[in-house]
Amino acid sequence: MLKKINSYFSLIKFSHTVFALPFALIGFSLAIHSGEASFSLTKFLLVVLCMVLARSAAMAFNRYIDRQFDAKNPRTAVREIPTGVISPTAALSMVIICCAGFVIATYYINTLCFFLSPVALLVVLGYSFTKRFTPFCHLVLGAGLGLAPIGAYMALTEHFALLPILISVLVFLWVSGFDIIYALQDDDFDRSQGLKSIPVFLGRKNALGLSEFLHLLAAGIVVAGYFMGAFGWLYVIGAAGFIGLLIYQHSLVKPNDLSKVTLAFGTTNGIASVLFCVFVCSDIFFLN
Repeated sequence: MLKKINSYFSLIKFSHTVFALPFALIGFSLAIHSGEASFSLTKFLLVVLCMVLARSAAMAFNRYIDRQFDAKNPRTAVREIPTGVISPTAALSMVIICCAGFVIATYYINTLCFFLSPVALLVVLGYSFTKRFTPFCHLVLGAGLGLAPIGAYMALTEHFALLPILISVLVFLWVSGFDIIYALQDDDFDRSQGLKSIPVFLGRKNALGLSEFLHLLAAGIVVAGYFMGAFGWLYVIGAAGFIGLLIYQHSLVKPNDLSKVTLAFGTTNGIASVLFCVFVCSDIFFLN
């Protein structure tokens, strides 16, 4: 039983929740700091639940839709569906359950989140189809994860605001940039299967250049956030750490050397998101 549960966690790459969840916590903290809402443990837990369910649905759906490609790709042939550890039907059932759970959870958050929940699901699930018709699929993934900060903010306030939208743009640029790096591993395979990505479209060198540009814009957003939010020195430390890790991940990957893509994609970005969250939230609650 435990082995089966671990297989489902592996299917959805549960550990990758660390990418967007910290930014949802930033959005939640900004809502409290705005003075328009107070902390609610119930809504906090519902926000976390929505993050987990939406991301799990998106990842399981991606594995389900791409199962035939995954079976052909040596890098992904060991995944749960191609190896038969989890059946396509079971994976699709998981998608349906997670989507239903997500919509139900938003119903108990507030009316705005409930009515916008289909839009959120459309974006995060729709990403799985984009590699078939556009090289800009990475931007769609970035948009999906970028919903986290503004969604968490709306969970408490029931309206949009400029600063959490700015944080959402940061996530969009950051995720789009590092997903391009991740896609470098499969550019030859994708090209052979007629799949599209920035590395296939631009080549490895130019793809890395675009990733660097997106992360340069992300760094600019981080700096702009400091002034817009009137933050203090804790934000500066978090921002410096986040930008430093952006620079570090690009030092790890070269067009002719992809041996450290996993370190650049997973470890570095996971640390960056948690680090930024800890210092920004600390600044919000202790210095503002």
